[in-house]
Order: sequence, then C-alpha cells, then structure tokens
Amino acid sequence: LIPLADVRAEWEKSSGPLHKQRVAQHCGIFRDLFKGATFIPWVALRVEYSQEDEDLVPVYYGNVVTPSEASSPPAVSYEADKGSLWTLLLTNPGGHLRDTDSEYLHWLVESPGTAGSGMGFHCGTSMTFSGAPAVTFSTLVFWVLLSHSLKLRTFSTFDFYRKHEDAMTPAGLAFFPHMREPVFEFVRPPVYHPPQVKFPRQQPLRYLDRYRDSEEPTYGIY
Repeated sequence: LIPLADVRAEWEKSSGPLHKQRVAQHCGIFRDLFKGATFIPWVALRVEYSQEDEDLVPVYYGNVVTPSEASSPPAVSYEADKGSLWTLLLTNPGGHLRDTDSEYLHWLVESPGTAGSGMGFHCGTSMTFSGAPAVTFSTLVFWVLLSHSLKLRTFSTFDFYRKHEDAMTPAGLAFFPHMREPVFEFVRPPVYHPPQVKFPRQQPLRYLDRYRDSEEPTYGIY
C-alpha cells in the first residue's frame, strides 16, 4: 500500500500549487481579493478547527465549514525558514453588508464571526503572506480587538497588499464556504387525499394506491 501522507506531500511539492490556483480562480477568490490578479500558493497552508469531541475540521480549497465549527481560533501550520516573518489573514469576501467591493476582516488574532442571515454561503479565506509590515499589522489588530463593529472590520485585501507589496508576497491559500446557522429547510406537508369512497366512479385505476398501507402498486395487479 502507498501511504497517503507521502502521496499528499509529493502532490504539494509538484502539481498541488497549480491545482489550488485553478480551484481558487474557478471559485472567484482572486477576483474578489485581488481584482483578478493571481498567484501560485507554493506554501502548503494547513488550517484546522478543533471541536469539543477532539475531532479536527480541516480547511481545504472549497469544503464547507459551518460557523459553529469555525467558532474557535484555528490551528494553522506551514513550513517556513527560521526567523522569517509571516502575516496570516482570514477575511470574508462577498459578505459585506454595505460595500460589495469590501470584505469583513474575521481573524488576525480573533475568532471568525458568523455569517449574516439570508445571505447564502459566505467564503472564509485564509492566506499567508511572506513578510510582515509590523507597524501596520499591529495597528490593524489593535483596532479589530477593541470593537465588534462591522464598520471597523471593513477590510480590503487588495488595498492592504498594494500598500505593502514591497514587504510581503502572497504565499499560501485555503478557503471554505459557510452559512449562518441554524438553517431550517422547508418540510413539505403530506399530500392530501380525500376520504376513500366505496364506489370510486370516474376515478383512474391507480385510485386505490392512495389508501394502501404499503407502497406496492395495485395498478397492473387487479
């Protein structure tokens, strides 16, 4: 048997980054975050959310993670040179309530928030940047931690990267769609049948099927 861990490790080093780029482009991640500009995520970004039953919910490249599963800070790991600086970002493109071109900053240090009701699936996007503008990064975290205001959490990955592109480079990527919980599905009521009559005049041959306890059809038997 071939160990799956070895297969994944080889995939991460060879065609994996190109596959991730194609999936992210198909899902509109680059369109929403970088206005169409793309990059190849050569750094393998592993994001996992721990649960109360000690299970881990991983984030790959489009798998659904519910808000309750993502309610705690994730465990993030990636390979990096000793002493190198990195910036880790979790943002929500497409979920802003006022500006369609803006995002909500969910996590730099803090846990992700839940999605808005009736807005369908949101996309939580985790990204690593090689390098870190320390002053701006600290100020951004400071303001986010002081308030739960959505206005203060308004964010633009494109503007953030454009301002600091000389000091950082996009390197890793993982993303997941999520929707507000709980989600109630419509339960269709049972089909109404009028009371059975003894002599069903002008009724089709399948008339008796409505009132049988089993699903065995009478049509073609009687």
